[in-house]
Amino acid sequence: MTDGTARGDDEQHGGEERDAGAVGLSEREAAVLAYEGLSWPGPGAKERAIRERLGMTPVRYYQLLNALMDDPRALAHAPGTVNRLRRIRDSRRARR
Repeated sequence: MTDGTARGDDEQHGGEERDAGAVGLSEREAAVLAYEGLSWPGPGAKERAIRERLGMTPVRYYQLLNALMDDPRALAHAPGTVNRLRRIRDSRRARR
């Protein structure tokens, strides 16, 4: 994750690069879930880490994260993180 190995795997391998311990998720997908499970001192630190360590823009990160929220593989890999994100999304939808 911090050595840049996840950087560009989706584009270079068409999303086929897999981490055997991640229940069928690509290394990049597993890294996104791992980052989302961390606590950050502020949004600037998280966005900077996304750019530097994952090698993607924050917009792409959140697009991938939103797709993962409905992916059963992501739920199997990080149930606490995915369920927390789903609760947040559902509460925001209910307020609309």
